[in-house]
Amino acid sequence: MRVRLALLLATLFLSGTAFAQPSQKPIRIIVPFAPGASADGIARAIANELGTRTGRPVVVENRVGAGGSLGLTMVAKAPPDGDTLGIGATGALLIDPNLPGSTSPSLLRELAPVAKLIDVATVVAANPTTGPKSVKELIERGKTNPAGVTYGSTGVNTSQHISMEILAKATGAKLVHVPYRGSAPAVVDVLGGQIPVVSVDLTSAYPHIRAGTLVALGVHEGKRFSVAPEIPTIAEAGVPVAGRASGFLGLFTIGGTPAPVVRALSRDIEAILALPQVQANVHALTAAVGYDDEVTFGRFLDGEFVKWKATLATLNLSN
Repeated sequence: MRVRLALLLATLFLSGTAFAQPSQKPIRIIVPFAPGASADGIARAIANELGTRTGRPVVVENRVGAGGSLGLTMVAKAPPDGDTLGIGATGALLIDPNLPGSTSPSLLRELAPVAKLIDVATVVAANPTTGPKSVKELIERGKTNPAGVTYGSTGVNTSQHISMEILAKATGAKLVHVPYRGSAPAVVDVLGGQIPVVSVDLTSAYPHIRAGTLVALGVHEGKRFSVAPEIPTIAEAGVPVAGRASGFLGLFTIGGTPAPVVRALSRDIEAILALPQVQANVHALTAAVGYDDEVTFGRFLDGEFVKWKATLATLNLSN
């Protein structure tokens, strides 16, 4: 009897120990943009450290399409356990659902904010041979050339695209959009002379700007970006509508994930972004750490949603 009791207790102890061990199921971070840009870079920096903190494998998946909506839609369909995360930006979250006649889902209703990660500027850059040398020249070409000026962006209705539409409306310049599946291929084509101008995240363009193989015309933000203060704003060229805050990248999971799980994830991200090696990685992306917790980030998104809705109502765009 004693032997059987001892065996039973040993079995229960071992079962309890196994149950208490952390899950070995991989954590997924879905990046809805191509490799080589700021979203991919920050996801991989976080993945390395999150794996160390949780003792679990962390996998980064690039799921490109629909201006960033495709990947975030995958996150929205995952189980609400906090094991599937996604990188979100302005286009899919704030622009798509606010376009006139849009049938896109409001991903902010389907996702739970975990943390704001980084601030990253959007830059207009040009081929040094075929492109304009300044914002003033870009506008002049767009007004005098019947074909307008062709520019590439990271995709239809991304913030990089819409920022150029706002510039066109404010100045009367004809700016012809060529959408790409991410910043990297757009930059490759402007370097090769296939298009004269790009509007992309600064991460993708800055190494070429520093090398002199791209000319920085200006950043769309309201003030010069702290990581690259030598690049002027488009507002400095006298464009009255320029003046918005820097672009952002944030981390999300599916809505309905238990609040303690989201809170724990956000605290992990805060600690990770404070690490010197991660801050160095962010700086190498020509970005700035911009952590907000899940509550503060949620309020920020609500405010930006209203602002973008008002802005997009003035443009002749469709989903």
